[in-house]
Amino acid sequence: MKRIYSKKQKRKKRIIRIISLILICTLANSAYHLITWKENTTRNKIIKENTNKVVKIKKDSSETKEKIEVNWSDIKKTNKDAVAYLKINNTNINYIVVKGKDNEYYLNHNINNQKNIAGWIFADYKNKLDGSDKNIVIYGHNIVDKSMFGSIPDMFKKEWYNNETNLNISLITEKGDFTYHIFSMYTVKPEEYYIQTDFKDNSSYQEFLKIITKRSFYNFKSEISPEDSILTLSTCTSDGNARMVIHAKLINQ
Repeated sequence: MKRIYSKKQKRKKRIIRIISLILICTLANSAYHLITWKENTTRNKIIKENTNKVVKIKKDSSETKEKIEVNWSDIKKTNKDAVAYLKINNTNINYIVVKGKDNEYYLNHNINNQKNIAGWIFADYKNKLDGSDKNIVIYGHNIVDKSMFGSIPDMFKKEWYNNETNLNISLITEKGDFTYHIFSMYTVKPEEYYIQTDFKDNSSYQEFLKIITKRSFYNFKSEISPEDSILTLSTCTSDGNARMVIHAKLINQ
């Protein structure tokens, strides 16, 4: 005997089918993105190994200092946008840094100019990296497997920043080898303030330094003045609602 449904029952069945379809699509989309993330990050790890072959790291006889050499002519054959090599102790951050014509391209392209949702480590397009920048800003995605800037959350842990040897950041460019010392670390809502690269005068720059130093969750007891140049690292928090920021001042040139 054929079952007869009321209009209310039919409407309820329709709603259940629609919800089921939405859930199936959502799960399929999530699975697709997870697979894509995995494929993209795996590809970037291989590319990182290959590009880092142009970098030679030598230690002096005391094994305390490193001399980093980059074959710029070779890396420029891979990508003419390559401008620096960034290395931070006890992290996975040891990357060739690129600089595009904007701050969008390398959010979803790697150093081989391939579409990649993990992107690459890149400098702000407004930076010159010729020695004249007051604030060099470098960006990277906070990847869960700790590639790109996925190590930055570990830098906010006490056991990392309490180790003085971790606080020096190496930035190698065609102009020379530069060492920066961390003086401020904090989390902030997305904004344009801390990524300023130009300042109208020493007074505005001094105010900028004062504000970003006061923001730090930890007092690094580091003196800084308008005569100092700084390096800024920026990545998203895991939920994407805020930015994790690290500032370091140039201590050698």
